[in-house]
Amino acid sequence: MLIKEFIKEGVILLTEPNLPNQEEPKQEDKISAIKELGTPEVPGFKSDIHCLTISGQIEGHMVLPPQNKTTKYEHFIPQLVAVEENPNIKGLLIVMNTVGGDVEAGLALSEMIASLSKPTVSIVMGGGHSIGAAIAVSSDYSLIAPTATMTIHPIRLTGLVIGVPQTYEYLDKMQDRVVRFVVEHSHISEETFRELMFRTGSLARDIGTVLVGEDAVRCGLIDAVGGIRDTIAKINQLKEQKGLLQ
Repeated sequence: MLIKEFIKEGVILLTEPNLPNQEEPKQEDKISAIKELGTPEVPGFKSDIHCLTISGQIEGHMVLPPQNKTTKYEHFIPQLVAVEENPNIKGLLIVMNTVGGDVEAGLALSEMIASLSKPTVSIVMGGGHSIGAAIAVSSDYSLIAPTATMTIHPIRLTGLVIGVPQTYEYLDKMQDRVVRFVVEHSHISEETFRELMFRTGSLARDIGTVLVGEDAVRCGLIDAVGGIRDTIAKINQLKEQKGLLQ
């Protein structure tokens, strides 16, 4: 019987009792996991729902300064693969508080989450800004805390897409990809989403819109307002629908 799981270098590892040559996770491995992934080991309880956090800025093609709080693309992807392959994990909870970041990396994460066969629920706690909106709607069901905010705005010319010539044509195509993904994975219409994206007067120094809690639900971007209790209840409901309840 599997008794413990821990994260090392972005990969979920499982340990079993009484197996030869099986090493317990070292203390420095646990500290490294907390430092790099923000994921401490939860003692004394084994759940079939795995929790992943997306916090700070989404880091993709370019390494950000060490003082920046980041979610690293190359750490997150192996965890999604492990969630899909691990038979002991029946559902995924994604907790978000992000300012956005690398558009290509964020959109890739969104597409990977959307492709999972297991139930997924996301919740925006604090903020789900910029490309974070695409990640929020990539799950089977999305929630937002009552006071959490989401900023919807066009793709910038200031480096959110790294490593390619930043022509207007390329940015326009990338923006279309983001819009198409959000519309396909939520209840918002393309017309409404683009109107929010290019609205003037809401942001002091930019175009775009800030949505707070119920605003995101009212326009069809997010499914419901709620908290952790609601996310767990929804995952269990989705597990039951897919015949995954223990």
